[in-house]
Amino acid sequence: MTKRLTEMVRNCGCAAKLGPGVLSDLLGRIKNGDCEELIIGFEHSDDAAAYRIDEDTILLQTLDFFPPLVDDPYTFGQIAAANALSDIYAMGGRPLTAMNIVCFPEKEAAAILPEILRGGADKVFEAGAVIVGGHSVDDQEPKYGLSVTGITDPVHLRGNGHAREGDVVILTKPIGTGIIIAAIKGGIASEAAQQAAIKSMVTLNKAACEVMNACAGIHGCTDVTGFSLAGHAIELAKASGLTMLLEAQAVPLLPEAMELAEMGIVPGGTYRNRDFCAPDYESAVATVWEDLIFDPQTSGGLLISVAADQADECLTALKKQLTTDFAVVGSLIARQQKVLKIV
Repeated sequence: MTKRLTEMVRNCGCAAKLGPGVLSDLLGRIKNGDCEELIIGFEHSDDAAAYRIDEDTILLQTLDFFPPLVDDPYTFGQIAAANALSDIYAMGGRPLTAMNIVCFPEKEAAAILPEILRGGADKVFEAGAVIVGGHSVDDQEPKYGLSVTGITDPVHLRGNGHAREGDVVILTKPIGTGIIIAAIKGGIASEAAQQAAIKSMVTLNKAACEVMNACAGIHGCTDVTGFSLAGHAIELAKASGLTMLLEAQAVPLLPEAMELAEMGIVPGGTYRNRDFCAPDYESAVATVWEDLIFDPQTSGGLLISVAADQADECLTALKKQLTTDFAVVGSLIARQQKVLKIV
């Protein structure tokens, strides 16, 4: 009998990432060599590296992979691919090529792996990119994702350090995937909650990126994944030398995410995220809202900073193009003692 994918792993989706504290310590030990062509590396926790090819072309490189968070192999492949492609969109780029990253138990591969790869390939095709190969290893815990190469230009390149004082901040997808995934693994998520979370996670950030690139006044951008809305907001604000005011009740939520959080369905990654961010934030909201805002997301939306006087144009364009809930969730002010203020 074929095993359920989520029964084969200890952690699911982006919640399986190393904790931000461990990762920060590891990255601090890596020396980044001098390179004039490297515009953006890993120093500000950006979503992809940006390397100048010529005056008009910037190469973007990223990779992302994780264990299954749903049992359907095809859906898992779609989610993992959408999550990896998102890093290119967050940088204002267009994906070109993708390579599969596969860790899978060989004895289970024939029955399950083809559908995972098909799901990933379909999302890459939807993105307008192409699969060009990959690498696989025999591993008892399955994992899948992509290494993606894309391009952008100097005008449309976005980064964590590009936000400006006075910008408002738009989130292009609802949050709560980590909580709902935990509920799915525990067998207590409703069918409606599962389907809403899956629909959000398989949705590419392609349309949001296209709107971002077409609108004036767009400055910084990141996507919201395993380090949570709060964690990625801190990265963006800190890299830009600013403080973000995050309005908790303005944040769009997936159906039943609040109810599950109130029941105590909170993944371990939430506590790691909150502990790591503790020196950089202050909060005036209830703990349940913090549980949501520090919830590790998988294939979340873009977090876009845009000049306040041009935000309405962006919101109008997003309304025409997006199928996901989106909202203005905060603003950026001059740097205060704390990088993030949750109000």
